Amino acid sequence: MPQLIDASGKSLRTEPTPAVFAPSEESKNALIFRAVHREQANRRAGTASTKRRDEVSGGGKKPWRQKGTGRARHGSTRSPQWRHGGVVFGPKPRSFVESLNKKERKAALRAALADRFAHEGVIVLEAPSFDLVRTKEFATAFFGSPKAAKTGPKTLFVYHATEADTVGQNMLRGGANLPRVGILPASDLEIEAIIAHERLVLTSAAYQYLQEVCA
Repeated sequence: MPQLIDASGKSLRTEPTPAVFAPSEESKNALIFRAVHREQANRRAGTASTKRRDEVSGGGKKPWRQKGTGRARHGSTRSPQWRHGGVVFGPKPRSFVESLNKKERKAALRAALADRFAHEGVIVLEAPSFDLVRTKEFATAFFGSPKAAKTGPKTLFVYHATEADTVGQNMLRGGANLPRVGILPASDLEIEAIIAHERLVLTSAAYQYLQEVCA
């Protein structure tokens, strides 16, 4: 059951868990794993690159004659076994993008959020404005004290895109310097971020948005 709080962190009431986030008897761990793996893979730049022996400059001349020197025969000083030689099977620019269909992505997001609801890890911020722009006030409201914020539960604050210039900016000003706090708009919420944080603090607009997205 999510707990509703005001802008100062004071508890107002609790509400029943929305039906869309009710825990399912069917385990979705494999699906969540695939979704997180996709998110991590899609962030990879894929720009690592090495040069093969035909791309390394120089080495066009045979270092010594084929026979009669007593040394091993070589045709180029850019062979892989030579210093400054080419690289064998080295990385080349490539795309690491993985696909996951829309139905599976929604199911994984719903399962990750349902897990946080099941473990009493969701708090709804029911306030028309958010004015805790000082880190000390922010930490006191949501962790009890600035000292507790350094060891308290990892908390992800989620706001709606329409609140970016008001609530979102104030959350960033107040909580950006706290090491165990993450702040994201609901439209950018990833499954990896959900499972990496023990608590989710959702604004009312973000709470409604996620229910609509997961329905």
